Order: sequence, then structure tokens, then C-alpha cells
Amino acid sequence: MESVTHRPDPAAFADLLAGYCLEVSPQQQILVRSTTLAAPLLLELQRTILERDAWPLLRTELPEATVNFYRHAQDLHFDLFAPFELEEAKKVQATLSIQAPANTRALTAIDPALLARVARARRDIRDETLKRPWATTLWPTESNAQEAGMSLDAFGAFVERALFLDQPDPVASWGGLRGFQDTLIRRLSKASTLRVEAPGTSLELEVKGRTWINSDGKRNMPSGEVFTGPLESSANGHVRFGVPSSPQGVEVANVELELRDGEVVSAKAERGQTYLDRALATDEGARRLGEVGIGTNYGIDRAVGAILFDEKIGGTLHLALGRSYPETGGRNRSALHWDLILDLRDGGRIWADDEVIQQDGRFVTG
Repeated sequence: MESVTHRPDPAAFADLLAGYCLEVSPQQQILVRSTTLAAPLLLELQRTILERDAWPLLRTELPEATVNFYRHAQDLHFDLFAPFELEEAKKVQATLSIQAPANTRALTAIDPALLARVARARRDIRDETLKRPWATTLWPTESNAQEAGMSLDAFGAFVERALFLDQPDPVASWGGLRGFQDTLIRRLSKASTLRVEAPGTSLELEVKGRTWINSDGKRNMPSGEVFTGPLESSANGHVRFGVPSSPQGVEVANVELELRDGEVVSAKAERGQTYLDRALATDEGARRLGEVGIGTNYGIDRAVGAILFDEKIGGTLHLALGRSYPETGGRNRSALHWDLILDLRDGGRIWADDEVIQQDGRFVTG
């Protein structure tokens, strides 16, 4: 008998994205980006957006189109963008991006300097997109299942749990997590200083006057984090990130940073040093922190090589090099926003001023 691959139900997934994440309403133009490998989800998104009397604008690329761009692009393609793309970003009411890679390592052989040039060139489009509702998610493919070290069946089930689509009422489950995160934010909002202690890590940064954001699945699906933008000149100490990161498919592992007055003054990686160096050289803001986030989704219990999931693991903390989110009060500007993840579940501790709020990956009752 032929086995049936377990994936998130595309109809339920699409309804969650359109109804809960983006709150699609009549006459809106909804831009949806992915590869053809996400076809089951894309078709259901088309269905549910149309049923909401809105316009689905599907931008579906071939699986190898991105790496093909870097192979054949000329200088103007690295330093400019098609003007229509900016106009589109200004006129749509919401944007949904769906990760569905054919090869998670497709860009490994591309010069990181070219990746940085394209990121800088497209900053205006990115800034315009962030002014409107947006969301990012993932559709399971053979490639990202392999990256996670799982079968496609097992990875699909993992994704389903992370999305709360295995729950009788996923929206209610996201509401429950939102309530917990509201309580955590009330504690964090009183603090002036955060301190993180873990093996290889001793870091302090200031958060006084900044706004903590409750990430409850509206923008990232799955989600499960609270985050803010630290004061740009406040981070001091050193940090070792034990969770590997694969931005744009380039593996970077065991990153160690030293920060002084908010700036990275030393950076090394066991793997991916070239990418790390080029990322830090993206622009002036790339050597400063744009975000500190605390993962709260205990349904995500292991790293799978996708930052979208790994930064939400309950018992982790992540720091982003580069761009701040303006709603936090953060002021760091950069074409870079790269989340690096610290697992605190074995000997880690987070202090908010003089109060321990998390020990060994579990929150301490306040």
C-alpha cells in the first residue's frame, strides 16, 4: 500500500494564514510569494482569499530561479531593482512569503558579497513592505526535511504541531500563547537591563524605554517569541551561539561574538567565517544589534535548520545583527537582519535587572 505523506492540511493552513495572520478583508490586494513546490498551499490560499472578496496576487517562482539570478545577473541587477517591484510593494495591502525550497544550500557557492549587494539594493522595497501587514511561513519540502534530518512525513508532522494545526482550535491556541507572552512582557517592560549567562556567554544590554512586541503568529507562522530592540550602544560582553544558522542557505555554525558599547569588535565561526565577515561588512549598522528575542514555543523542541522555527524554540534567546523593527523603538538601520540563536536549556539564565526570569530554558514564576 502506498504511504500517504503527512503534511499540514493545506486548506486549514491557508485559512489560518488568510484569516488569522493577515486578516484579509474585501477588496484588498494580497501579494503571495513562494516556489512551485508550495502549490497545494498556494491553491488553497487563492481559494480562501477569493472567498474573502479580495485579490490574490500569486508570485510563484521556479525552484532554481534565485540561484539562476545570481549566476546570470549583471552589475545593475546587483545594485538596482525593477521599479515595478517598489510600486507593487506600495500598492498591495499585505504580503505573504512562503519558504518552500528545492535546495536549502543552493546559494552556498554564491559570493556572500553579491548577496549583501542585493540586500542593500532592495532596502527600499523591504522598508515599504514592512509598513503594511506581512507574514512569513514555510511549506514542507524534501529539502527542508533533509536539512532538519527528518523524513518528509515526520517533518510535516513537526510543522503541523509548530503551527498548532494539530489542535482542535488553532486560533484559540495562539490566543493562549499570546496571553502567556503578555504576562512575560509585563515583567520585561519594567526592566532597564537584560543579562544573559550561559556556557561561553556573558552579555549585558539595555532595553529601558524600548517596546516589547508579542509575536503571536500574526507575522511569523509559526511564532512564539517576545522581542524588542536593545539600545544601540548598550551591548557589552561575549556570546556563543550553539544553534547553527543557515541564512540564504549558507551554513554558519558556532558563532562567537564580542561586543563593546553595542558594536561587534570580534567575530569568529567554526564554519562559515567568510559569510560572517561579509555579513558584518554589509553596512554601518550590520555590526550592531537590532533585536533581542526570547523563544516561547515549547511545541518546537529542536533545531531544524530554519531560522523561522529555530528562533522560536522554547528556552532559547536570539540576537539579530543589523536592522531594528521600528515598532520596538529600535533605531538601527541596515540591509542585514540575521538572527543568531542561543540555547539556554542547559545551564543558561536570563536576568531582567536583578530578577532571574528564566533558568535552564524554563521561565521562573514572578
